[in-house]
Amino acid sequence: MRRSSVYDRKWILGGAYVAPQGTIVGTEAIIELPDGTYPAKLDDKGRLKLPVTFRRYFEKLSEKKLFVTSLDGRIGTIYPISVWRANRNVLENVTDDPQAADDVLLIANELGADTEVDAQGRVLIHPDLRRALGIENQPVKLVPIKGRIDVYSEPVYEERRRQAMEELQQKLLRLRSKGLK
Repeated sequence: MRRSSVYDRKWILGGAYVAPQGTIVGTEAIIELPDGTYPAKLDDKGRLKLPVTFRRYFEKLSEKKLFVTSLDGRIGTIYPISVWRANRNVLENVTDDPQAADDVLLIANELGADTEVDAQGRVLIHPDLRRALGIENQPVKLVPIKGRIDVYSEPVYEERRRQAMEELQQKLLRLRSKGLK
């Protein structure tokens, strides 16, 4: 088991440490969210078949419960429940813009549901969320980021990719000046 040397950059979630880059650290082992973009598809019952790397990740978590939702009605998100608890806590304690926090929480709860990975490595996506994202019986892209897995329809992924490519050289220069290798 690997030990982290970045404990000063982690925060506690439900008994586990979570590094900003999405690594969940318990007292015994570091559980890293996989890297890469993965294709997937929902079946006719609204279940998302997870790639093996994500199944292994979720199997290693002490809490098996997930919260699957969208905060913006365009991009779905699969949260380990410890990460969602931290987000919910942030939203419930916002004092400078409580209406914005209430609105985001309302949409997250309307579109979301608690679930778990089933024995075949599938995650059930709430029907309202599937319709909002336009992903019923459609291919999707799974992108791990900051402790969560974003679920993109192909059109939204392509739009996001185009945005990411805009002025990419300037973005790289700025980030390299901050230490990116």
